[in-house]
Amino acid sequence: MLAKRIIPCLDIKDGRTVKGVNFIDLRDAGDPVELAELYSREGADELVFLDISATEQKRKTLSDLVYRVAEKINIPFTVGGGISSVQDVDLLLHNGADKVSINSSAVKNPQLISDLSSKIGSQSIVVAIDAKQISNKWKVHLVGGKVATKLDLFEWAKEVEDRGAGEILFTSMDHDGTKNGFANDALAQLSSMINIPIIASGGAGNIQHFTDAFAVGKADAALAASVFHFKEISITQLKKELHNNAISIRI
Repeated sequence: MLAKRIIPCLDIKDGRTVKGVNFIDLRDAGDPVELAELYSREGADELVFLDISATEQKRKTLSDLVYRVAEKINIPFTVGGGISSVQDVDLLLHNGADKVSINSSAVKNPQLISDLSSKIGSQSIVVAIDAKQISNKWKVHLVGGKVATKLDLFEWAKEVEDRGAGEILFTSMDHDGTKNGFANDALAQLSSMINIPIIASGGAGNIQHFTDAFAVGKADAALAASVFHFKEISITQLKKELHNNAISIRI
């Protein structure tokens, strides 16, 4: 069995790490370069950097900040925000990213997934899906959760896989920042439908939530932000506890 992964997430706005609840009420969480270096030292398996206002502001990802973060870490590094072309991806990979995450641009132009997969390989393509429940159906949202679509989470996830994505980063907007646990039912359904790795995001509040995401939600990785940024859970302790709970994890 492949080891499960713990992934801190740096949501970036105006060059700073921020964190909110249900994608709103953002507060400052620190310097992204310092946090990235800390998480790499503590034993994080990977790091995700999301420039959360790039799409809304119709600009490209902060590639200079990506470079500064990449210089300080020695773990796989995924970057997202404002990516809409092969050229955007080339720049980020050149500046130190190992993978790229696309979200709104993938929904607007699904061919982009296919193009990127054939150009740089599926192992470097993460498709992020932000979804919330509306009338008991999971609907995909764009532009940092601000724009609702009629797209069904599960149908879109299957298309994403078919088009050559290497991973899916699923964030439950209903759970984001609440610290009430991950959307394990939706995660388990996704896991039963597709064969590429699924990263769980939204809702981490304690160590048991991570255990449940792996054991119940069948996620391949768990991503979290505020519990790490505000020192509520240390990655070192989390991994020890997961290991003690019979979860396959790199210590």
